[in-house]
Amino acid sequence: MSMTDPVADLLTRIRNASRAQKHAVDIPASKLKREIVRILKEQHFVRDSVDLPDSKQGILRVYLRYSRADVPVIKGIERVSRPGLREYWDTKKVRQSMFGSRGIAILSTSSGIMSNREAAEKNIGGEVMLRCW
Repeated sequence: MSMTDPVADLLTRIRNASRAQKHAVDIPASKLKREIVRILKEQHFVRDSVDLPDSKQGILRVYLRYSRADVPVIKGIERVSRPGLREYWDTKKVRQSMFGSRGIAILSTSSGIMSNREAAEKNIGGEVMLRCW
């Protein structure tokens, strides 16, 4: 079975595991998913991630982060740009996203996958893949 939107699948698995109070979630691995999880880890939304060998493409195990009261750190995670409707931000919109917004946005830019904060520092825009708060 082919998957139309692997990023949406990643976000749905993380969202469902977080709501179910799971400490880890297994996701079919890819370079794009590893980069997204790396940024979520840098921004302290997930605790850690580990690559597990598999006979196919490998598995990415993501360990979720919770507060001391077992409340998930990820309050919401949503796909912004999707296969049917791509959304692009120029540098002005990326800088505006820094003010008054909670959480982060992850962009696919000409310089690679990065958070909106990093894109604002480098003064570049790109496709907004997701938002996390």
